[in-house]
Amino acid sequence: MTVVWINGAFGAGKTTTARELIELIPNSTLFDPEVVGGALAHLLPAKHLAEVGDYQDLPIWRRLVIDTAAAMLAELGGTLVVPMTLLRQEYRDEIFGGLAARRITVRHVLLAPAETILRERIAAREVPPDLPDGEMRIRQWSYDHIEPYRSALAGWLTADAHPVDTSALTPYEAAVRVAEAVGSGEVPVCDIVQTPEPTAETLAAGVLLFDEQDRVLLVDPTYKAGWEFPGGVVEPGEAPARAGMREVAEETGVHLDDVPRLLVVDWEAPAPPGFGGLRLLFDGGRLDSAEAERLLLPGPELRDWRFVSEQEAADLLPPVRYERLRWALRARERGAALYLEAGIPLG
Repeated sequence: MTVVWINGAFGAGKTTTARELIELIPNSTLFDPEVVGGALAHLLPAKHLAEVGDYQDLPIWRRLVIDTAAAMLAELGGTLVVPMTLLRQEYRDEIFGGLAARRITVRHVLLAPAETILRERIAAREVPPDLPDGEMRIRQWSYDHIEPYRSALAGWLTADAHPVDTSALTPYEAAVRVAEAVGSGEVPVCDIVQTPEPTAETLAAGVLLFDEQDRVLLVDPTYKAGWEFPGGVVEPGEAPARAGMREVAEETGVHLDDVPRLLVVDWEAPAPPGFGGLRLLFDGGRLDSAEAERLLLPGPELRDWRFVSEQEAADLLPPVRYERLRWALRARERGAALYLEAGIPLG
């Protein structure tokens, strides 16, 4: 099962190109995530919607896009063509990672007309006469997002997606170009780790690694949003500490010689759609400067990594994960492991 994700600035012609594309790719279906955004307007309280400037900022939107795409492919098979602007890399990681977890491959295409052409197309875009504030909601919205698009283009987007210059192409010609690139393999499958979605409580092992200044290593995985500790889910029959060592080697290239010491056991309550489970943190010890320099550069597993102080970690980690780290550091200082529930020590 495959998704062809058509990215690009607002007004780049993604939807019109996608409609032509499903006629060119056998057994393909159009899925426009705008439909999910429209549904949320009827499902969520207006006050809740007003708290975000874009429905993409709603976790429920990103989750429903993943679930709907997976359900459509399970029902129909083949290829799903998805026209949707994605300018924030963490949202790309969350959505593409969620699809990969369901064994759905993603081919990422970027429609990239010259900015002058893009502005001309936005100016010529029709605004429904019966839509309140239509000029502001449609045309001005597109203009306002040119700068974020430009920033994404200069950063992660060009490296991640296969660009197609559509400056001089009609939607049909653009679709032909995309279909040829997808069919020939010129558009590669996104290089993202496929982490199966849990179906029950999980046991996960994280390992804290420190630099010579006693700062702790955090990693930014490509397959999910947010910063984390090196580590991952313990496989059936695998010892938790050994799992942490394996994950550290896979993610960072650091091979630990000694079994790390346990710092905390934290019970994470189920929070649908998550199942919760036990989260263990181990002390992997201190890396000298030479070892730290040998950390793998961002790749299939990691988008980024950094050593941070406890205070800096508070700005990067979700609250419960930060509390887990905070108590792990206290346990390291005291030389005694702690038992936590949802980040709170007990016993």
